[in-house]
Amino acid sequence: MDLQSLFDVKGKVVLVTGGAKGIGRMISEGYVRNGATVYISSRDVKACEQAVNELNALGKGKAHAIPADFYKEEDVKKLAEELSKRESKLHVLVNNSGSNWGAPYDEYPSAAWTRVLTLNLHRVFDLTKLVTPLLEKAAAPNDPARIINIGSIDGLRVPALETFAYSASKAGLHHMSRVLANHLGRRNITSNTLACGPFESKMMAATLKNFREQIESNVPLGRIGSPEDVAGACLFLSSRAGAYVNGATISLDGGSHIAAKM
Repeated sequence: MDLQSLFDVKGKVVLVTGGAKGIGRMISEGYVRNGATVYISSRDVKACEQAVNELNALGKGKAHAIPADFYKEEDVKKLAEELSKRESKLHVLVNNSGSNWGAPYDEYPSAAWTRVLTLNLHRVFDLTKLVTPLLEKAAAPNDPARIINIGSIDGLRVPALETFAYSASKAGLHHMSRVLANHLGRRNITSNTLACGPFESKMMAATLKNFREQIESNVPLGRIGSPEDVAGACLFLSSRAGAYVNGATISLDGGSHIAAKM
């Protein structure tokens, strides 16, 4: 029960959607630095290639890219097929790809719901279902395969910004993760969610640029999240230390969702 074996992910095969940028890039690096083989996927081919080159320069683990546009169902199918050609099993699936849409309530477009819920919720289910056979092949009673869904504290609280579809999609993702935990736990596959607060990412860039001081002041720990914070949480959930965690929604936000406001 030593520290190294408890948190070891060396040799595990991991798929991180949206793994080339932002939180996904932070997560991918955490796995590669600790000896895992990581596949990253997004529709930005150049970003995937750049991330893979940077990650492979770190040594220890390996990184590969399988670009896919998750708005397109056929691309999700192609991703699963390509992964199954390259690997016989998948130890960890990190569903990180997501989108947002902000607009005033009276102007909020119907198209936003289709776009945001497709990527943040529908495709998460589609991809998870398609790679479940690979997850089952990696699963063992004391070392189950893992699904980690990247949610948001905006799916737990009411956000100040008018991001109706995003908040609803993340709340749906949190609950779908629990439903999957019950269903797939019987196949030795766990499903958990990280409800992330503010991190440096493309999605948060404009908000942090304009409101960083205010955002940090609303976090009890007084800062936004770091790469180590989200990578560490994923490593825990993917290792022997997190093998008995199933159906959990872990708030990774420095306590901002419970911060009292006068």
